[in-house]
Amino acid sequence: MISKVLDFVSQDKQNLDEGKTLFIFTAGKTKENKMNYIAFDDLQLRNQLKPFTFTKPVIEIRCGILTIGQKWEKVLGTTLSYLTETYLQEKFKHIIASDNLYLNGCVCPDSHLLATIQQLKEDEMLITSNVAIAIRTSQKLSFPIDYTQFETKELVGHRPTIIQNLPDIYLKNGDQIKADFQLITKGRQSQTITDLFTRVYATENVFVEAGASIKAAIINAENGPVYIGKNATIQEGAIIIGPFSADEGSIVAWGAKMRANTTLGPFCRAGGEVGNSILSAYSNKAHDGFLGNSVIGEWCNLGANTNNSNLKNDYSDVKLYSYATKQLEKSGELFCGLFMGDYTKAGISTMFNTGTVAGVCSNIFGAGFQEKHIPSFKWGGVDSGYALYRFDKAMQVINETMKRRDKQLTETDLQILQYIHDTESSI
Repeated sequence: MISKVLDFVSQDKQNLDEGKTLFIFTAGKTKENKMNYIAFDDLQLRNQLKPFTFTKPVIEIRCGILTIGQKWEKVLGTTLSYLTETYLQEKFKHIIASDNLYLNGCVCPDSHLLATIQQLKEDEMLITSNVAIAIRTSQKLSFPIDYTQFETKELVGHRPTIIQNLPDIYLKNGDQIKADFQLITKGRQSQTITDLFTRVYATENVFVEAGASIKAAIINAENGPVYIGKNATIQEGAIIIGPFSADEGSIVAWGAKMRANTTLGPFCRAGGEVGNSILSAYSNKAHDGFLGNSVIGEWCNLGANTNNSNLKNDYSDVKLYSYATKQLEKSGELFCGLFMGDYTKAGISTMFNTGTVAGVCSNIFGAGFQEKHIPSFKWGGVDSGYALYRFDKAMQVINETMKRRDKQLTETDLQILQYIHDTESSI
């Protein structure tokens, strides 16, 4: 494999101490790199991050502009393979070599961390706060990893960004937008915003990729960067406050209000009011309605006037359903919204309670606030009850949705979803 020279710059000492390191990547002289990088899932953390990890390894979660895996691949200048649950391994391959560096998929890269893990010795494991960060070994490990076989090395004087629980995804999104912005744009020139009716504050913090369209919008990047991806569209009357990212092909609908710390993944559409939230990829919230402190998976759709609560009336700690403990647990957060797994849809005027967790491939509709936990492959709502969503019908709807983007489920995708249906839909 060929690796590019890395050039890392931290924002400042305070941010470094707080684990908010910014880094940049520049192309330079290439050199031979014999290290093989593998992203591994920790069993406990993987369960804590469901429903998003039902369909993918942890490292495929989007936080900031990029997924965690895309961050690592950019700073390492190479591709990753995966160590995850057996039913995902056909799609996410595990490739072994003579010298392997296993990276915890929950951990976001930074300069201090990269320098430390590259100093690991054979069969040595880097840990922090009882979390395994990286393992260097010639062995082919299996899931779940037996950590007891490795000599441990404590990470000292640094706190990396680790996504351990569902709220971490949106809580750390703003800082990761800033870090990814530096990573993606360093040494590059933004396209010029030529529309006479668009008002931009702090132009130096705005980066526009080729093919993007912006008309009659207000963009305020004074408190954080704004990234507008390739062929993205910002329609008339939209208001955007940074940190904010709209990735390739995404659309901010006319009159929309995009609050700070919000990410639209590739080919997403967002209207109404969205704040401190992530739409992962190919997901739509095209109409009015509020989405706050939330994470929406891939290929999801929120019908017109769908709203979520992100704050309880008594200002108490929000409880979330935990797939690790199979019950509601305190999140430790005052503001906490909706967590929706891949392929799930919500009908018009659906109302989601504070701290709602919805599984994979459900169709949710009806009056009243929905249950705080809606399992995978459910059809219905709190007023009419939740029935089992037939697998064949669910796949038909997904393929019809994907066909509009010239995509379709692969046989491997179908096998993954069949496994989730068989193991989770009865809950």
